[in-house]
Amino acid sequence: MTGTRDELVGRLASAVGSVVVGHPTRVAIDGAPAAGKTTLADELAAVLRARGREVIRATIDDFLFPRARRYPRGEYSAEGCYFDTHDYEALNRVLLGPLGPGGDLCFQAAVYDRASDAVSSPPVTTAAADAVLIFDGVFLMRPELIDRWELRVFVSTTLERTLDRALIREHGVSSQSAIERRWRERYIPSQEFYFARVRPTDHVDVIVHNDEPRRPIWETRTR
Repeated sequence: MTGTRDELVGRLASAVGSVVVGHPTRVAIDGAPAAGKTTLADELAAVLRARGREVIRATIDDFLFPRARRYPRGEYSAEGCYFDTHDYEALNRVLLGPLGPGGDLCFQAAVYDRASDAVSSPPVTTAAADAVLIFDGVFLMRPELIDRWELRVFVSTTLERTLDRALIREHGVSSQSAIERRWRERYIPSQEFYFARVRPTDHVDVIVHNDEPRRPIWETRTR
């Protein structure tokens, strides 16, 4: 289906509203770096809040291991990006588990502080039972996480286009050559590895084709 951005976000909000569980609804927004996950997650959170839902907004970037632990295979290793970057045990323990079936609703939305590159321990917060967790990040359909979501969205963009967006987004922060090397040696191959290993789009409810963000195309899957 093709439509406007507002139509897409409205349909996703309605899909969230159709989930009936006895605990917070956990929504995964998966996709490659620079695919548009964060933008879509923020838009969805805003619409849900306008509809009166309590929204917990979190991201995989706040569940990184500190830099000293992230690169045992090298800074540009694609397999290292997949295997060594994120603290899934902590993510399940402090956020996804407490908000899931049998959880106590007492959660933390981060374990890592990017500014200091250090472990973080923010205050524990208590969620409402009908809250919505909007969580964006890479590799969210991997085995450690796949059963933790009530709604699964994949933001699909050609991998070359993600590089073009990264060059715009990170202009002035990193050199063009550094950005291109990081994407071509680490990020793009890690996504290819993820697709070969997990086939994430086989496991999601909605695929958003986001090459043209203002005129997205989306498809609903049955799983």
